[in-house]
Amino acid sequence: MTDPCNIAATLPRMAAERGDQVAMRCPGRRGGEGFASYDQTITYRQLEVRSNAIAAGLTRIGIARGMRTVVMVRPSPEFFLLMFALFKIGAVPVLVDPGIARSALKQCLDEAEPQAFIGIPLAHAARLLLRWSRSARIRVTAGRRWFWGGHTLAQVEALGVDAGAQLVATAPDDMAALLFTSGSTGVPKGVVYRHRHFVAQIDLLRDAFGIEAGGIDLPTFPPFALFDPALGLTSIIPDMDPTRPAQADPRKLLHAIEKFSITQLFGSPALMAVLAKHGAKLPTVRRVTSAGAPVPPDVVAKMRELLPDDAQFWTPYGATECLPVAVIEGRELQATRAATERGAGTCVGLPVAANDVRLISITDAAVAEWNDDLQVARGVVGEITVAGPSATDEYFRRPQATALAKIRERCHDDSARIVHRMGDLGWFDEHGRLWFCGRKSHRVQTASGALFTEQVEPVFNTHPEVRRTALVGVDIAPKQRPVLCIELRAGVAVSEQARIRAELLKIAAGFEHTRGIDTILFHAGFPVDIRHNAKIGREQLAAWASKQMGARA
Repeated sequence: MTDPCNIAATLPRMAAERGDQVAMRCPGRRGGEGFASYDQTITYRQLEVRSNAIAAGLTRIGIARGMRTVVMVRPSPEFFLLMFALFKIGAVPVLVDPGIARSALKQCLDEAEPQAFIGIPLAHAARLLLRWSRSARIRVTAGRRWFWGGHTLAQVEALGVDAGAQLVATAPDDMAALLFTSGSTGVPKGVVYRHRHFVAQIDLLRDAFGIEAGGIDLPTFPPFALFDPALGLTSIIPDMDPTRPAQADPRKLLHAIEKFSITQLFGSPALMAVLAKHGAKLPTVRRVTSAGAPVPPDVVAKMRELLPDDAQFWTPYGATECLPVAVIEGRELQATRAATERGAGTCVGLPVAANDVRLISITDAAVAEWNDDLQVARGVVGEITVAGPSATDEYFRRPQATALAKIRERCHDDSARIVHRMGDLGWFDEHGRLWFCGRKSHRVQTASGALFTEQVEPVFNTHPEVRRTALVGVDIAPKQRPVLCIELRAGVAVSEQARIRAELLKIAAGFEHTRGIDTILFHAGFPVDIRHNAKIGREQLAAWASKQMGARA
C-alpha cells in the first residue's frame, strides 16, 4: 500500500527509523550569558505521537478535512506539531506573513474565509479587536485562553492522546495549504499549495542540493523547517525575529551554530550580510542556502571565505509559487561576477532538471493558451516561465491574478499542464544558464527602449561608497525617465554626494545601456520587503523620486 500524497506521510517512517533523534530544538529560556538554552526539544517519535494526538483532538472539536484553518503561532514545538497535525487530517493551514500591514492582514484573512482559528493569546485578542476571521467558528488557543472561548491546545492534545495513528488518504490535487506571502505591491495573494506541490518540493530540494538525512539545519525562515522532518534533518530554530533578518544578532546565530555543530543553514541575503560582516568562521557548516533576492557579490565572496573549502553556498532562484526553479553554487556565481557588473544580469544557474523553464515575449497582458511562438530566441530578454512538479496553479479566489500569472498548455499526450509566469525577466546564455534581469513590473520603459533593474544596478554598485542602488522610472511608460536612487554606505558624509554623483555619471557613460541615465538621487535608507529584508521597495522609491523631481522643477 502506497503512502498518501502528504508531507506528513514520512513521519511514521522517520519515527520508526530515527525515533530518538531530535527533530527540532527551539530557543526556550535564556541562560546566564543571554543566550538561548534551546531546552524546548522534540524527537521524531514525539513529533509523530504528539501530532497524532493533536490531529485526533482537532477532529473531535470539529476541524475536518478541507477546512481552512488560520495558524498564528510563533516558531515553537507547538507550531510544528500543529502544522503536521493539520496535514494529517487533511485540513488546510492558512499562513500569512507576519508583520504585514494590519489592513492587508485583515483582507487576507477575510479573503480566506477560515472556518477555524488557532493562535497564541495575542493573536486571539487582535482577532477580536480588529475583527479578523469572523467566519471562524472553531477557536484554539496555543497558551492561556482568556475570554474568547474555545479550547486550549493542551485540551485538544489531551482529547486525542489515546487515538493512535492519524493520516487521511489525501490525494495529490487536494489543497494542502494557503500561503499569503508579502507581495511587492498591493495586498498579498493567497497561493494555493496542493499536497503534490509540497511532496515535489522535498524531492527537488533533496536532489538539487544533495541533502542527506542526519544533518543539522539552522532555518532562519522557520516555515522552511517544515521540510526538515521529511528530509531526516534536525532543525535548530534560531533565537531571532524571523521578520527582521537584517537585525539578527550574529553572536546568537554563532552560538547556535557552534553549540549544535550546524551543518547547513538557510537565510535571506540580509541575514548572509549579517554573518559576513561579523566575520566569524563557520567550520561545521557544509551547505548554505540563500534566497529571496540576489545575494550581493561581496557577501558571496566573504561567506565563501568563512566556510570550509569543501562547503557549498547555494543561491536558488524561485518564488512561493514555484521553488526551486534554478540553482547556482557560490563558486560559479563568483565566476560570473564580472559579467554581472558589466550589465549582464545575475546568473541564477541551470534550471532544476524536473522543470521546463522557457522565456516568452514581454507583455503585461494575460496569455490564456501556450504557443511555442511565444518564446524568444536565446540571448534575448524575456519573461521567465516554468512548468514543473512544484509550480502552483492558482491564487485563491483571485481569478484575474490567476489569469495574468498562469498559462494553460496542451501536451503531446493530450493532457494539460499549467505554466507559471514568474513575473521576472531573464535570458539564457550559450551554456543554458539563466540570467535574472529583474521584475517585469520594475522595468523602466524609456523612449529609447526598456531598462532592467538587474542589468543596471550592479554596474553602479561597484562604487566603493555605494551600499546599493535602485533604478526607477518617473512619468508614464513608454516615455519614462530613468532615475537612479542611491543608498550610501554608513559614514559617508552628505558633503561627498556631489563628488559621488559625478563619479556615478562617469560610470554610466561607460556602458551603452546606462548612458541615458542622467538623474541621480540620494536616499537615506531604502524600503525593503518584510519577509527577507532584501527586496527593494522600488514602487515606494519611484513615488519618492517623482516628488523629489517635482520639488526641483
